[in-house]
Amino acid sequence: MLNELPVGEFLAALGERTPAPASGSATALTAALAAALAELAARFAGEDEAAARSQSIARRLVELADEDGAAYAAFMVDRSDRTRRRIVEIPEEIATLADEVVELANSSRARLQTSVVGDAEAAVELASAAARVARRLAEINS
Repeated sequence: MLNELPVGEFLAALGERTPAPASGSATALTAALAAALAELAARFAGEDEAAARSQSIARRLVELADEDGAAYAAFMVDRSDRTRRRIVEIPEEIATLADEVVELANSSRARLQTSVVGDAEAAVELASAAARVARRLAEINS
């Protein structure tokens, strides 16, 4: 599981000439990093519900990083409609969650007056990029 790998090992795995992990997993983890930053910003903004939701999203995105690799490996073995549908559904879910992270981080950013504003802004940028990439992956995989 990717969430059990040290960062260096995950980066090495991304660079290997293998079908997975690849951009789907990297995108999910990028969005998870954004969600963690959104959680941080929400805590400083006193938004406990937003912090809890951000944490929940981050956990799901880490799961999606693993699911993406497994789904792509399954598709490489069996190029059926079912396996193709899965390699489209996963990046679509990543994009949807990344969009929610953008909303959460923007909400917190509006309530912050500390240096944590930069963390909220980083969350917005990372999540926005992840959403764009995930949508493109879904399009490519369709």
